[in-house]
Amino acid sequence: MKSLLLLLALLFALPAFGIVEIDLEAYGTSLGGWKARKGKAAEYEISESVYRTYQPEISPSPDGGIFVSIRIDHVRGFMASDDHASLELSFAADGTLVTAQSSLALQGRTISSELIKGGASASTSVAAPYVDHAVKIGTDLVADLSSKLLREKIVEPGRVSFPAAIRHNYNLIYQAVRVKAKEPMPAGAVASPVTGAKPPESLPEKPGAVEKPAAPAVQEKKPEEPVKPGSQTVFDATTGKEVPLPNIKPYSGYGAPGTPLPEKKDKSALMSVGGEVLKAARDAVKKE
Repeated sequence: MKSLLLLLALLFALPAFGIVEIDLEAYGTSLGGWKARKGKAAEYEISESVYRTYQPEISPSPDGGIFVSIRIDHVRGFMASDDHASLELSFAADGTLVTAQSSLALQGRTISSELIKGGASASTSVAAPYVDHAVKIGTDLVADLSSKLLREKIVEPGRVSFPAAIRHNYNLIYQAVRVKAKEPMPAGAVASPVTGAKPPESLPEKPGAVEKPAAPAVQEKKPEEPVKPGSQTVFDATTGKEVPLPNIKPYSGYGAPGTPLPEKKDKSALMSVGGEVLKAARDAVKKE
């Protein structure tokens, strides 16, 4: 039971982090309004010297906070070049000021303050927590700049009061810090459905295997019957009669030839005829 109460106490003690931002309208109004430089800067007087503050550059920090960079000019007049200053502030996710640093550029001379870090002790003021060390950071920042400015033996009124102009902007930018708490979803609330979503039954079915129509049956061709012997004929050019063609078979090296060879004539008859011719020739030679 004690461990449960301790856990609940720790949960309630944790700060509710939200979204840290700078109210630029409130900050500009406190400086007199963003009326200079086409609505990007504000001009005002401090100790009879004119200063110009530009709209701050804000970027998110990795820890959920923000980093703010502000440019401040000391307007010296028509024939003189202006002095410049920068004020850099780092805020935590709960709006607490973590670090502050500033620098001055006066005619080629640069004066930079130390990086002033905030303490971890909580403020005694319940209405505005962490204000005490924020005031301490601003005081240390201006004191560091003023001491370094005196070492340079600066006597011009506008330059001597430059740290006061930086402190003025420091106080106003701190008052313009806003922390928007993240609104939790109420208990029992259901996330609204996506507009235009369709129920599952109205969605088209996933494309499956499309059955292809059966191809028509191809009729098998019957093998052609061999031509019977004597079925093909030709006409004799001499007699004009239809004469059947002989059945010629392809040559085969094995067995007897399929196509009959022409009949062989008797060699003895040829020899006898040749012998008679030779005998007649010899008789003719003898008579001569």
